[in-house]
Amino acid sequence: MQGLKIACIGAGYVGGPTMAMIAYKCPDIQVTVVDINEARIAAWESDELPIYEPGLDRVVKIARERGNLQFSTDFTKHIGEADIIFVSVNTPTKVRGVGAGKAADLTYWEKAARMIANVSTSSKIVVEKSTVPVKTAEAIEKVLRRNCSDPNIHFEILSNPEFLAEGTAIADLEKPDRVLIGGKETESGTQAVAVLKSVYEHWIPTERVLTTNLWSAELSKLTANAMLAQRISSVNAISALCEATGADVQQVSAHP
Repeated sequence: MQGLKIACIGAGYVGGPTMAMIAYKCPDIQVTVVDINEARIAAWESDELPIYEPGLDRVVKIARERGNLQFSTDFTKHIGEADIIFVSVNTPTKVRGVGAGKAADLTYWEKAARMIANVSTSSKIVVEKSTVPVKTAEAIEKVLRRNCSDPNIHFEILSNPEFLAEGTAIADLEKPDRVLIGGKETESGTQAVAVLKSVYEHWIPTERVLTTNLWSAELSKLTANAMLAQRISSVNAISALCEATGADVQQVSAHP
């Protein structure tokens, strides 16, 4: 969409590379990554990026020089101007209170939602990019609605989970096996999904951009994480068994 503006809260491992790829592939879209960490923002604007991924420096350099990718600490300006806001903040495990050691801590997400509500002067599409529990979108929508003073401003929440792997993140972003977008099954929700889908379709075949409802998208990310953890646990168990019995790990792996 011509003139579309995207902002991302969080210049970490997910937010930085994802926004860099969107800017690289979509020269007609202005992309800004905002973060409260001034040192991290300065690093993204330098030749020494704060994270290393093969190919990332080239993508960032091209998009920055073109002028449609920037990094900033000015939340009010860039969140206020954005049409789509990705939220890619930490969701660590709670260390105290109900669910300590098990449940996700959504403190950063809630702070981001309050900030979005406070600075927004127009309706926004807010995209979950963090790993969050099912029905987080429902809770975040309440935070946005309660903290926004203008009743005419509407927030449409989408879930767009990431499936990146360290070491192959740029390849994963450039040629993903799928992109998942979840939204409400309403007219406004369907329209918001279509807008985000059109962004990815700048470089990803439409059949790989899958759409579903919010809860299914949120659950899909948790399911993918659980399946990966299960595979790693099984491999570790087999490795330990081979070590104890003297079996050859490579031969066992070759002939399961």
